[in-house]
Amino acid sequence: MRLFKSFFSPILIFSFLQYGTAQQTALSATASQKALTGYTTESSRNEQQWEQKFRAIPEPEQLRENMRRLSAFPHHVGSAYDKDNAEWILSKFKSWGLDAQIESFDVLFPTPKERVVELIAPTKYRAKLQEPPVPGDPTSSQTQQQLPTYNAYSADGDVTGPLVYVNYGMRDDYEQLDRMGISARGAIVIARYGGGWRGIKPKVAYEHGAKGCIIYSDPADDGYVPGDVFPKGAYRPKEGVQRGSVEDTDYPGDPLTPGVGATKDAKRLAISESKVIQKIPVLPISYEDAQPLLAAMGGEVVPEKWAGGLPISYHMGDGKAQVHLVVKSNWDMKPLYDVVARIPGSTYPDEWVIRGNHHDAWVNGADDPISGASALLEEARALGELLKQGWKPKRTILYCLWDGEEPGLLGSTEWVETHLEELRQHAVMYLNSDSNGRGFWRASGDHRLERFINDVGRDVQDPEKPNLTVWQRARLLRISRAGGAEDRGDLRRSGELRIGALGDGSDYAPFLDHAGVAALNIGFGGEGGGGVYHSIYDDFYWYTHFADTKFVYGRALAQLCGTAVMRMADADLIPLSFGDAADTVGRYLREVETLLKTEQDKQQEVNRELEEGVYEAVSDPEHPTVAPKREELPPFINFAPLENGSAAMKRSADHFERALAKAQEHGGAAYSSRAVQQLNQKLIQAERAFLDDNGLPERPWFKNQIYAPGAYTGYGVKTLPAVRESIEQKKWPQAEQGAQTIGRVLEREAGIVEEAAKQLESLDQGR
Repeated sequence: MRLFKSFFSPILIFSFLQYGTAQQTALSATASQKALTGYTTESSRNEQQWEQKFRAIPEPEQLRENMRRLSAFPHHVGSAYDKDNAEWILSKFKSWGLDAQIESFDVLFPTPKERVVELIAPTKYRAKLQEPPVPGDPTSSQTQQQLPTYNAYSADGDVTGPLVYVNYGMRDDYEQLDRMGISARGAIVIARYGGGWRGIKPKVAYEHGAKGCIIYSDPADDGYVPGDVFPKGAYRPKEGVQRGSVEDTDYPGDPLTPGVGATKDAKRLAISESKVIQKIPVLPISYEDAQPLLAAMGGEVVPEKWAGGLPISYHMGDGKAQVHLVVKSNWDMKPLYDVVARIPGSTYPDEWVIRGNHHDAWVNGADDPISGASALLEEARALGELLKQGWKPKRTILYCLWDGEEPGLLGSTEWVETHLEELRQHAVMYLNSDSNGRGFWRASGDHRLERFINDVGRDVQDPEKPNLTVWQRARLLRISRAGGAEDRGDLRRSGELRIGALGDGSDYAPFLDHAGVAALNIGFGGEGGGGVYHSIYDDFYWYTHFADTKFVYGRALAQLCGTAVMRMADADLIPLSFGDAADTVGRYLREVETLLKTEQDKQQEVNRELEEGVYEAVSDPEHPTVAPKREELPPFINFAPLENGSAAMKRSADHFERALAKAQEHGGAAYSSRAVQQLNQKLIQAERAFLDDNGLPERPWFKNQIYAPGAYTGYGVKTLPAVRESIEQKKWPQAEQGAQTIGRVLEREAGIVEEAAKQLESLDQGR
């Protein structure tokens, strides 16, 4: 998970802090007088008192100790310390009075057996493929327990070929190569990390005929260009390598058990039958190992934006630089250890609020994931203290620490697949965290939770800006980055911060994309930077020198997530915001309509240029230009089903929001009725309404029709994916079918929300 960075002028900082300070008292007073959404006046007052008690409990020193213990040794899947950590976590849950257990799964997890990258012409160089210990950093010397540098789920292979530079190795980079007349067919491509998820790089390379792929970390992206390198600074040293999975995007989880939990008796595919193992060998290297390879390459100088930060001229390759690449793995089954603690609900025990973070890492993983896992443990400890004081949640709460996230969301996916029917019946919300740093609150997720998480953010103080809540500080960041005075004014007047949409990259994906559970991902970041991601240098020493060194943002994360868990678990009425979701879907609809128009205009311009002979005029024998192909214009797509569904969702959402506002005005008396449980069940049904049993075209595991990771973005989200991705891939009939499918989904959602609005009105009238 990558953190964002912000840049303020001193004048902006001063003016925003003045504005925030002036608003703080008024906002706090309003919050204390206003009942929480979904609560009666009395239950709201009681809830806020318990939440204040909760937020006083988490301690930075305890967070520090959690991290020190959990990151003391490498703890990748299948390692001894991975199991040891799971057992320690289990013991902590139990010591706090929670009912907890370990659920185990058996998954395919390859580890390196042989790795070779060598330049064989025009000069000789053999890559070191090793990260050396750093003096003063004790855990960096644990070489016997560290996983070697590699990409999990690479194909085995022993290949030799000419080296071709492909920039970030994304699809648009290959389009540029095509225009330059450069082919990757039969070559080994070298791509730099960044620009998109790592697993897309070998996937697209294979589609363009490459026989192997090398990925390196360029110093322009996370090395000495943005800052001093470790141990002097936070950024990637010359020997640093980013490990990581390249499991393809058809489905997450165990490659051999798609759609079912990887229990001991599960039916498994043969390794050769799995769709998510890459087709060519791929290996990551450092920029120290990359420089001799890149320096040996000839041919054209790369486009200006493709040049990295090494002190060489970057060339595309002319066939003279030949590379030998070997990747061979041990294709072993390994155990996973998911740790799950349960706090039973007192009123609605069959409604579940789920909180999760993973505990496995590529090496020591202090930042990724222990910074988030430490906060989760502090939340659980604090809730245990509240239980001793007499607090009882109305809904059942599950606290989960997943194993196997790094190779491909293995632990969370197998757990979701195993408990799928229970989740679809009982789950109300899944709240995820992962890496956590210093700076600004960030949240992404299902937009039906947008108002809810905004409200929670208003109640948590920023640890380094005592006059601001984390919500206010995030809002000031948004204002500083707004495009103009009008946008800044809109943000100042707005009562909410728009949250982002979720793609892939952490354990929320199986809950949102497969089970249809409304999910959120939360963390802090943006101040400071770093380049130790997935390396041996992501450890306790690095984190305590360059990240959240005082662990105050870890405490803020625990306060924020724990408050959210309590508030959702204790609400009389599940506090979903259908108005935010309807507005967001309407925005997505306008985006895909604009996308189609853009594609039509683009192809029309290409066809015009071909008719006028533009490409022949600018081409020359030494630098041939490959003209694009003449194609039929993208056809008309009938968006009417999608437009009708969006309009129906907007109408029903408006109706529900009016009913909710009236119920709140009346002190939430309607929520005291026993019939509110039936209404809550209706709201849970509404969460699942975004699912279609057939899934996405060509990726049926992904059931959610509003949010999905892109087939060619990985971590990056594609909203209305059946339409958006089909347009991007010029699959026009599939795009039209997608519009019909999503239209039906939205109509179904609208029908459920309309029924819920009527139920709420009836309860309010009978109060």
